[in-house]
Amino acid sequence: MDSKRSRRMQQFIFVGPTSLFFFVIVLIPFFLGLYYSFTSWNGISRHIEWTGLRNYLHIFTKDPSFLNSFWFTAKFTLFGLVLTNLLGFTLAYVLTRKLFTRNLLRTVFFVPHVIGGLLLGFIWQFIFVRGFSSIGQATGWSFFNLPWLGTEATAFWSIVIVFVWQNAGYLMVIYISAINNVPQSLLEASKVDGASRLQALRHVTIPLVMPAVTVCLFLSISWSFKLFDLNLSLTKGGPFKATESVALNIYNEAYAISRFGMGSAKAMVFFVVVANISLLQVRATKKREVEL
Repeated sequence: MDSKRSRRMQQFIFVGPTSLFFFVIVLIPFFLGLYYSFTSWNGISRHIEWTGLRNYLHIFTKDPSFLNSFWFTAKFTLFGLVLTNLLGFTLAYVLTRKLFTRNLLRTVFFVPHVIGGLLLGFIWQFIFVRGFSSIGQATGWSFFNLPWLGTEATAFWSIVIVFVWQNAGYLMVIYISAINNVPQSLLEASKVDGASRLQALRHVTIPLVMPAVTVCLFLSISWSFKLFDLNLSLTKGGPFKATESVALNIYNEAYAISRFGMGSAKAMVFFVVVANISLLQVRATKKREVEL
């Protein structure tokens, strides 16, 4: 009996505070948001009118801006996911070689992830508007004279560039850890069998780092879909809401025009979509993992 009490006391001491904070900070706001999504609450009034499914019907039938923001976010997630992981893995593969400056380069590529998204957006806004313009005038290269934040296409790629630059270094660290854990005996055996470096990468290294790929893809999807601070500081959803992400659309709905009920409904739709996509991604990549 004493051992059972001791275990229960240990569980209460170590798990209790975490469970309490999770309940207060995550579960209660989530279910409150779910409740508000069925109301017309403006976020201020004490009077809350129950509207049922009206908010959800409005989202899918009378709110093209939300659907457009979802389309933008889906495109951004696709390009951000692919480019961030490709660059992160490439940097990791190169920086696991015997290079004299590899530790310095690892630090340099990781540092952008430490910078906050709002600050990073304002820095790159200055670079796109002033820095590139100055370089274009000095060199005459048309690439730097493009209206990077002025058109729908260039503004989209501006956000993608900054997003990849910010997050590739973080994924690089995960991939470096995974590549370093690949048994050297398998790589040496592949060389003995006559495999080229590319063949060894494809048939030995990549299958063995699939657990890291699962994690990195999950993080990339989460970061891309939740794009907000970078979007707000870099383009504010412009020009003409062409680069408005779902998170920014929900923020504007709830706080800019004080339709908290509608914003909560959009957030619930957003949650369901992202959760299902993440589950499908994890399930798909888990099947490709190789156990030693």
